[in-house]
Amino acid sequence: MPRTNEPGRSVSSRLLDLLFTFQPGESELSLAELARKTGLPHATARRLVLELTKAGALERRPDGRFAVGLRLWRLGTLAPLTESLRTMAQPFMEDLYAALHQHVQLAVLEGDEAVIIERLSGRRALGLVSQVGGRLPLHCSGVGKVLLGHAGPELSDRVLGGELRRYTPRTVTDADALRRELADCRRTGSALVRGELTHEADSIATRIMNGEGRVVASLSVVVRAGSVQPQSILPSVITSGLGISRMLGWRPGIRVREG
Repeated sequence: MPRTNEPGRSVSSRLLDLLFTFQPGESELSLAELARKTGLPHATARRLVLELTKAGALERRPDGRFAVGLRLWRLGTLAPLTESLRTMAQPFMEDLYAALHQHVQLAVLEGDEAVIIERLSGRRALGLVSQVGGRLPLHCSGVGKVLLGHAGPELSDRVLGGELRRYTPRTVTDADALRRELADCRRTGSALVRGELTHEADSIATRIMNGEGRVVASLSVVVRAGSVQPQSILPSVITSGLGISRMLGWRPGIRVREG
């Protein structure tokens, strides 16, 4: 449900509502769509959108629709966790891509979903459901299971206690079976997911830890089912994850923590 124009809401909260309306798959929106999605009166939405456009936070496309502006995009790249992760992970991701020519992606936890913050993809790689900035479910994606397995009991209880969407016939939706998988993720630091989110796609994922031993991200390679043996890729993916973890201050003697 969109938020309404209730009294007492600040101008800043309305501006943020407009900005956060933009999502992967909805990167360009008309003024009417912005007003409808936020619940703001058309005149209010128009005034605030024009202010955001003047400031460079939004830009107006030739067809009259609006998109995230360059100044806002540049601000987003300064987020310390994602920027440092992307920078440190890039050489390892490039090596995996050079060796496999498959999708290599880096994701972090946000709320009850995994968010892809970087991806390298070959032209002939399998088509996937999400791009950089997109979100993946935690219960049936490789990066998602790794992040969920290390996020602590509060999040896992909430996710597994809710509705678990079945994306393909192979999606695991039994909470007890998922708890066993998450326990394996914590024990091995990795996850193998076969055709649960996308037909014919296998994901090989591993954890990335910081200097305190907390899992802050997950790295994965996504391949077409049957093109390679996932177990043959797993050592390279784990090694890359450990290399990135070392860049973040982790060392073998540091215990991996949950939450």
